[in-house]
Amino acid sequence: MLEMIRVKAKGLWRNEDGLGMLEMILIIAVIVIIAVIFRDQLKEIVENLLGKASSKTDEFMDGN
Repeated sequence: MLEMIRVKAKGLWRNEDGLGMLEMILIIAVIVIIAVIFRDQLKEIVENLLGKASSKTDEFMDGN
């Protein structure tokens, strides 16, 4: 009887079916929270990078 309980307990411990989805949800939630907290800084960085890319593209297209 005790051995059967031990085997069942080990089986439950190793059952990780829903664990991957939970981890993905937690990772996405953390990324969203960080993006919301730092949205102004992220917006500035993205605009800066896009501005640089645009100016480099213009330089390349003009042949300078």
